[in-house]
This record gives sequence, structure tokens and C-alpha cells, in this order.
Amino acid sequence: MADSKWRQTGRAALRIGAVWAISTVTMLVLAGLLPEFRLQSESGDSATRIGITAAIGAGVFGLLTALVWPLVVRALLLVPALVLGLLVFFLNGSLLLVALSLIPDGRGESDPQTAVVVAAAMSAVASAASTALAVRDDTAYRRRLYRLADRRRRRDAAIAGPRTTGTVFLQLDGVGHGVLRDAVAQGLMPTVAGWLGARPGARPGEVPGESPSHRLTPWRTDWSSQTGASQLGILHGSNHDVPAFRWLEKEHGEVVVCNRPASAAELQRRAVARTGDAGLLTLDGASRGNLFSGGADQLALVLSVAARRGRANRSRAGYFAYFSDPANAVRTAMSFVAEVIRELAQSTRARLRRTRPRVSRGGLYPFIRAFATVVERDVVVAAVIGDMLAGRSAVYADLVAYDEVAHHSGPRSRDAERVLARLDRSLALLAKVAEHAPRQYRIVLLSDHGQSPGETFHARYGLTLGDLVRAGCGLPVPRRARRTHSGAEARAAVLAALHRPVEEGGEQRRPAKRREPVVLASGNLGLVSFPDVRGRMTREQIDRRHPALLPTLANHPGIGFLLVRSEEHGPLVLGARGAEIRLDELPDDPDPARLPEPLRDFGPAAVTAVRRTDGFPHVADIMVNSSYEPGDGAAGDGEVLAFEEQIGSHGGLGGAQGRPFLLSPYTLSPPVGDGVELVGAEQVHRVLRRWLREAADGPQVPLAAAIDGTENRRPPAPEGETFAADNRAVEDKTH
Repeated sequence: MADSKWRQTGRAALRIGAVWAISTVTMLVLAGLLPEFRLQSESGDSATRIGITAAIGAGVFGLLTALVWPLVVRALLLVPALVLGLLVFFLNGSLLLVALSLIPDGRGESDPQTAVVVAAAMSAVASAASTALAVRDDTAYRRRLYRLADRRRRRDAAIAGPRTTGTVFLQLDGVGHGVLRDAVAQGLMPTVAGWLGARPGARPGEVPGESPSHRLTPWRTDWSSQTGASQLGILHGSNHDVPAFRWLEKEHGEVVVCNRPASAAELQRRAVARTGDAGLLTLDGASRGNLFSGGADQLALVLSVAARRGRANRSRAGYFAYFSDPANAVRTAMSFVAEVIRELAQSTRARLRRTRPRVSRGGLYPFIRAFATVVERDVVVAAVIGDMLAGRSAVYADLVAYDEVAHHSGPRSRDAERVLARLDRSLALLAKVAEHAPRQYRIVLLSDHGQSPGETFHARYGLTLGDLVRAGCGLPVPRRARRTHSGAEARAAVLAALHRPVEEGGEQRRPAKRREPVVLASGNLGLVSFPDVRGRMTREQIDRRHPALLPTLANHPGIGFLLVRSEEHGPLVLGARGAEIRLDELPDDPDPARLPEPLRDFGPAAVTAVRRTDGFPHVADIMVNSSYEPGDGAAGDGEVLAFEEQIGSHGGLGGAQGRPFLLSPYTLSPPVGDGVELVGAEQVHRVLRRWLREAADGPQVPLAAAIDGTENRRPPAPEGETFAADNRAVEDKTH
């Protein structure tokens, strides 16, 4: 035992010495290349003296980096994350200037700009050298990984219990089932291909490679095919009353947006109140990069707690563990800059080639993309590594890189494919770390929705959904919209319905006696609400106030169908040429061949999805789903028309956006039985909770502790779920 300890100490000393020597050489090379960087006195020094000076400078810089940097980063946690990333170079350069000032006789000198360059280069070289030396020694590599979570492990040492199997849920935001299969077939994701036992160039299951370790299962989203609805259902077991990504709540006149911290916190509170359960991750769980906490104690980059000011749950606290290592900070900052340049080059190439469809990618978007594809990815992956090394029993993390790029470049664009390849490398790293974790881990890969391609509604018809609604209401519209074919038809329909002569500009002179409608968009799903009408406005009320509005919307070629509620017939789906479907008269699982227009192209599952949304308290007065042009591919791809400026969209029905995936180890039970379709985020939640019970090698009782401000209410448990009656003590302690 003593000999082994001495050998480990000796190896560590050798690695430190090697990194120090490499850093010294790097400093000497930079001093020779950069005129403003000096390591000798003004009268000149011998080569030996210059080498000693470089060694002192490299050693002091290394010590300052190890001792001072974590304190500086912790002090800057109140700085926005994006600003912190941009400050990395400045902070590192400042440490180098301090190190040079400590060299005896003033031999070290540099101007601030050069110090930034030298510090970045030295940090990168030292990190690469340390990693290369450690990887050659498996024991050293394991120790290096363990240091990432050592402080957290000591803090949580009091947590007792058997080391059962842990589960890591990794969400690839926006990656559809078909996109994943094609990425594997094209060799873009070798790690996933290995899990599926697929050979590059073949779809999973067509040409066998090695024995697969995971099964791939598609699932179907709710009507609102977006992260807010899906992740709330997956993590908290309920996405009731989430009709879209954004919607108007008339009782207090506010627009709820799923990615606003206050809205996310309220949605999480409502879900907990409805289920009586804090979430999927209540038992020693961690939530990383998500909209919602899932009931986890360990949080990083979780939006629903971003508005809180407590020290333990500040949203930016998750950045500390990553940026406390200056090598990580420099590497991420350099990658951030490279990603901005990459986006500028790709968008310029798309403009020069006149690629269609195309949306604007200027303004702050290059920086937003770089944050999502670099900073968020690196921080979340590092947090998951720490969770595994700390032995967390359940981790759920969201990687948003693909979704952000696919919105602006297209879900099957070359830009998006490159992001998938980089995400696969992150998966490979996490799989490697799992081999060194203190407990065995099962990695489950899943997505919250897919994306459907297609040009925007505005690009095809020259007006927005809001313009069309205003025209249908007889309200003023922009001149550019009036000159379009759709705008002219809408205007004519209004005047005809009002039995008024068609007069140029007449609609502008008509006084508005009522408040104007609020029109919101969530991908290819639109919501029209009349805020001055209390409660949901019926079809009859809409027709009395705006007799041309519903016919104008239903007959527009860019709109697939409308959902309204009739006083006489209940929920109605309206389509072109007077098509009208009474949802209450349709079976839950209608024959696809006999499904009436306009729902036929959207499939039989659309009936259940639309009917469920109709029952939400905050469903809009008019729900508008864009038209859908089915594709010829086996994956069921097709094109939709986004009401937002996105050429890859999700949020409504139609195409790949509603077909995400679930990739699970064969050591876990199948998600559903043969021939049964996995439908809805709430059902996915029940599957994941069942897997956590299996991983615990016995019945796992979910905690019923609610988040702050939630009443201790417990309605009947959902079908297939059980809650222990003796959880009251845990609830009382939490409250």
C-alpha cells in the first residue's frame, strides 16, 4: 500500500515537472516571437538566465492560475454568463501580468494586449500537455476526472445508501427520430451507431454491425411539440394547460412564454400542484441545462430557478465548476469565437448561393448560436461529468445546440449535421467518464421533439399570420400586406361579409370599437385571442363580431386547420371549402383511411392531440395549425409553414417535429409493448420513472415534496403510478 502511494506521488510529481517544463519552453518561444513580450533585462542576459526567468514566470503563472483563478470566477458569478466568457481572456492576461511583475529584477515585461495572447497560449498548451500525459496513465486519468467533483463529493459524503445503478438522461434538443437514424447511417454519430450496433452507411437494424446495447424507439409528442410542453411533461409528469410555447392568459392579461424564468417557475409550480409530486429527479437527482428542475437538489443552468437569488440555486452557479479551471475557460472562449466566425461564414455562403428557404441570421444571432453550441454544451457536459463522479443516482441534462442551429439553417442542413457530429463526441466523453464513476451508469438518450422544414408563412405569402388576422377582422394592415394576393382576398372577404362596397383603403377609415386581437406564434402553430372577451370566445361570438375572420383563415392555402369551440357543437375543426369536423363525434382512434379533411394529412393521432388541447383552460380562442405537405420519405418527413422566422420549426402538428426518439439500454425494460405507440410526454415520464425504479433494484418511492410556494395537495395518482402514503414526514421536512 505504501509503495503504491509513493509511486502515485512520484508520477504526479513527474507530470507536474513535465507540464512546468513545457510551459517554460512555450514562454520562451512566445518571447522570441512577440516583440512586446520580454524575459530579460534591457542590457541583455545569458541564455541560462533567460531560461531561469522563463521557468520562474511559468511557475508563478501556474500557481496563480491554480490558487487565484477559482476565487476570481466565484466573485464574478453575478456577471452574466456571456460576459464572463468574454472576460476570460482579460482575466487570464491579468494573472500573467501579475506573474511577470513578481520575477526578480523586473526581467518580465509585457503590454496588456500581448499578455492576453501569451496567457491564452500557455493555458492551452499546459492543458493539452497535462491531458496527454494523464491519458497515458489510466489511474492518473481517473484521478484527474475525480478532481472535477471532489469538493461536491466531500460535501455530500453524508448521503448514505447502497451504490445501485445510476441513470443519466441526455436530451438532444430538437433531434427527430428520422434525423438521428440518418445521422447514424451517414457516419456522423459513431458513438450512437455503436450503441445501436449499426455500421456506417446503413440504417440501424438494416445491416448489423456489433451487438447493439441500446434500442431505438420513436414516440409522438402532444399538439404542442416544443421543449416547454415536452420537458415539463417528462420531468414533472404533467404538461396540462400548456397549449403552445407562448399564449395569452386573459384573467391577468399576461403572455406566458415557456423560456422566461418567471413563466417556467409558474409552470413548474402548477405541474407540481397537479401531480402532488416534485418531479422525476427528487431522489438524489441533478438537473442540468433544463427549463425545469424535475425536483432535483443539484441545479445548473435551470431556467425555472433563474429568477431566484439564493446562493445555492443561482442560475449561474453552475458555471463555476467549469470556469474555475482556466484551461477550460480559455478553450471555451476560443471555441466561442471560432463558432461566431463559422456562423458568419456559413450565413454569408448561404446568401451568396441564394439558398432557399433562408431566414435572416444577423444581429446577435451569431453570438446566441455560439453560446448554445459551445458555452452551454461545455458547461452542461462538465456538470454531468461531475454528477457521475459524485455518484448521483439520476441526472437529466439538455443539450440545445442542434435545435438552435436547425431553426436557422434547416434540420437537415450541413450546418446542423456538423453540430450532431460534435454532440456525438460529447456523448463519447460521457460514456468514457462513466467507466470511471463510483457506480455503474446507464445512459438514456432522448429528444423532446423533432423539427419540420419549410419556408416561413411570411416568405411564401408576403404577410404574417397577424396581418391575415387583422385583415379578416377588417382592421388596418400594413400596405405591403394589402398588396399581396392573400391580403387582397382577405380584404375582399371582409367587405363582402359586411355587405359593403369594395373601396380602396376603406377598412382604414373604419373606427375600431373593440380591442384588437392578440396573435402569437409557436413554430407552425398560431394562437388568436380576443383579450376583451372574458373566457374562451365561441365560434358564434367570433362570427357575430368578425363574420369574415374564420372563413378567411380556414380557406387560406397556408393554413391547415383551425380549432374553435361552438356553443352548439362543442370543439370544431374547420378547414377549407367549408370543411367542419365535430371532434366529439369522432372516435379516439379513427380509421386513417376514413379520417375526414382537413385532419387526414396529419394522421389519426391528431384527433386525440387536438381534443386534449381543446380541454385546456388557457387554449386560445382560435388555434391555427399551418398547412402540411407530406413528404415521400419513409420517415414521414414533410414541410410546414412556420409563423415565426424559422426554416426548421416545431410547435404544432405536421411532419418530423412530432416524432422524437428514445434510445435506451437493453438492460432496461422496453418502453412499451410490441405494436404499442408511445404517445405524449406524460407517458414518457412514466416510462423514465419505471426505469429509475428498475435501476434501484427494487420499488423506488418518489418524494412528494413540493417546490417553494406549492400547497401540499395530492390528487389521485396517474394510472400506472403509485405514491407511498408514508411520505408525509418527508413533505413536512421539505415544507
